[in-house]
Amino acid sequence: MKIVSIIILITACVFGNPKPKEENAIEDSDIERFNQQIENVKKMSASGVYNSKIAFFIDMRIKSGKNRFFVYDLENDKVIDEGLVANGAGSETGVKGELKFSNEPNSKCTSLGCYAIGKSYRGMFGKAYVLKGLDQTNNNAVKRMIVLHSYSAVPEGEQDHYIALSQGCPMVSEVFFKRLEKIIDSSKSNIILNIYY
Repeated sequence: MKIVSIIILITACVFGNPKPKEENAIEDSDIERFNQQIENVKKMSASGVYNSKIAFFIDMRIKSGKNRFFVYDLENDKVIDEGLVANGAGSETGVKGELKFSNEPNSKCTSLGCYAIGKSYRGMFGKAYVLKGLDQTNNNAVKRMIVLHSYSAVPEGEQDHYIALSQGCPMVSEVFFKRLEKIIDSSKSNIILNIYY
């Protein structure tokens, strides 16, 4: 009888309580959204105007303390690097994890859409890359001075809390920026950066 009780207890412990879903478990819908974004960028890069080997993706549905900036190998269909990226202060809604987006000057919001990563220049944050918005949702990027740059307040590793906010720019850590810089500077054609939600 004791053995039967032990077996029932073990069975209840192992099978009776389903494991709670991990906070950062990837949903099928997230993978579907990512795959759709990849296909869109592949179509754009097939024209020969943009880099057809590498593209950058930022998934704004992932909270800012987790890696949501992905360097993607378009030829081998795999993520080859990832890091943290800040969103614009104007995109905050007061509800954690929910963001709003705008293309309006002085909104301090992140703008969704595809960007062509242009030339670098030296600005207040050091080296930065001009971003040219390719969609109606981000075609004010140059006017708004939305650029890809690093900032010391952006941590290198994932956090359980939200990270620093930008003025609308995709802002990354200094260490991650150095890795991106090597890729961008060695590219013969403009790399596409796709920010989506």
